Amino acid sequence: MTLEEHQKQVCKNFSASYQACDLRLKVGISRNVKEGYRPINGLRIKEEHGTSGWYIWAGEWSDNEDFFVPLHGEHLKSWAEIVMPYLGLPEGWRFLISEDYEDVWEDPELLLK
Repeated sequence: MTLEEHQKQVCKNFSASYQACDLRLKVGISRNVKEGYRPINGLRIKEEHGTSGWYIWAGEWSDNEDFFVPLHGEHLKSWAEIVMPYLGLPEGWRFLISEDYEDVWEDPELLLK
């Protein structure tokens, strides 16, 4: 199964529309994701200014300005391959995952910001 097919299947499983994620664009990601912390959270807001709209982190959210670092989506595979199937979820969706847990839901509040 290709990555796109896997992403479309995740969307179908949760009755979400598929929205491709251009992996040449940047995501905001916390450094602890690369260190293997779990579970991993992800949320997608609107794409803008060369970003995909994805913010991905492990542990508690932080408003510290250095909590998220920019990373081109194509490098996510080496940071946390586990997130790749979820990147086709559309703007306004979230996920919370680990190797043995999966929760995916729509959060319309994300589109109001």
